[in-house]
Amino acid sequence: MLAFAQFMLIVDITVVQVALPSIGDDLRLERAALTWVVTTYTLVFGGLMIFGGRLADLLGARRTLLAGLVVFTLASLASGLAQNAAVLITGRAGQGIGAALMSPAALSILTATFHGRERHRALGIWAAIGGAGAAIGVLLSGLLTAGPGWQWVFFVNVPIGVAILVLIPRLVGPDRSRERQSLDVPGALLVTASTAALIYGLVHAGDAGWGSTGTLAAVGGAIIGYGAFALTEAKAAAPLMRPQTLARRPVVSGTFLMLLATGLLLGLFFVTSLYFQHVLRFSALKTGLLFLPVAIAITIGAQLGAHLISRVGGRVIAVASFALVAAGAAMLTQISPGDGVATSVLPGFVIAALGVGPVFVTATTTTLANVPAAESGVASGVVNTFHELGGSIGVAVVSTIAAASLSSAGTPDLGGFTDAYLASAIAAAGAAVVALVLVPAGKPQAVAGHGHGHGH
Repeated sequence: MLAFAQFMLIVDITVVQVALPSIGDDLRLERAALTWVVTTYTLVFGGLMIFGGRLADLLGARRTLLAGLVVFTLASLASGLAQNAAVLITGRAGQGIGAALMSPAALSILTATFHGRERHRALGIWAAIGGAGAAIGVLLSGLLTAGPGWQWVFFVNVPIGVAILVLIPRLVGPDRSRERQSLDVPGALLVTASTAALIYGLVHAGDAGWGSTGTLAAVGGAIIGYGAFALTEAKAAAPLMRPQTLARRPVVSGTFLMLLATGLLLGLFFVTSLYFQHVLRFSALKTGLLFLPVAIAITIGAQLGAHLISRVGGRVIAVASFALVAAGAAMLTQISPGDGVATSVLPGFVIAALGVGPVFVTATTTTLANVPAAESGVASGVVNTFHELGGSIGVAVVSTIAAASLSSAGTPDLGGFTDAYLASAIAAAGAAVVALVLVPAGKPQAVAGHGHGHGH
């Protein structure tokens, strides 16, 4: 049930992509408004994630999960009922707030409930949801848009949210009593605003370029904000994020893996979806259906990673998986409209997806196995924040590289698409090299108690 709740959140990252033309026609939205329909959810989701994780640590994970679920469900209903851009974008922001509360709380409950190999299997399911949910979001978008209409992209969350809301209190035990602590509000505001500014800058770069005033101002503001956050945390009596936690090698490697894996995955999704619709002229329904084998490949890869990580360790899995992603992306550089999709696109796409799945398992396992239980909410918030950052970076980079092909009139120019695939292959190969050095060797072991000297 926890994984299903996460599935709903991840699906909503990509579910609007194929529906955008229909949304724009019905609500008469300009390109800028449509861009905000996509990015507002990611921006708010990522910007508030660490704050949501801290609330889960202080107020209790189940309580935070249920509150987020209520907000997400109501915001989904409002989005489906929207008659103009302002209501729809506000609804998407509400979904992001709910998701930021739900995701770290659910992951915190999962890591506290399962131990040893059971935890690895549970995290494998969680990782599969994270990757496959993005692919299934594109599939659902095509099916719902071609069927009952784009509004059901949002309405479908309502009955699911109500069902989960009823079942969670029965399946998840009550929160344990916790030592009363103050919430670091200044730190929460700074890290939220800084992360939101960074995500905005990265998304804005996809439209206006990396050297535009808006991009540089947003990224520069984010850097200044993070600096102010570090100074605030050093003086806070009860900091939002302990420096010792962030300095841990497993946490650094886990966030790096999540950043690269999500960036590569959503970047490949973005450029391949555009290739299907802009070059091959496929319908929304056909485009969505072609993502089904990709979703299956991610699920299989994540389950393999969960099965093997306790045997060979995270480093081996991360290096081999990124190498597989690089091989798949390299194959995609050979695409040709004259060849069938089954031979030109899907083999490389499926191989790359198969490689991404195990990286998600490694990212969550190596991080949360080495973080004290009392800080699991913040740690999961950090990891999930890099999930949103990675998606924003990946989409911004490939959209900038493929811009020439997307704007070409007449006969489609494949140069931008193949360049984007080549950049993905190079990034994956580089990530494999970094993972060889950064990811801790050996098999992940759960920390007993607070571990590593982290007291309260």
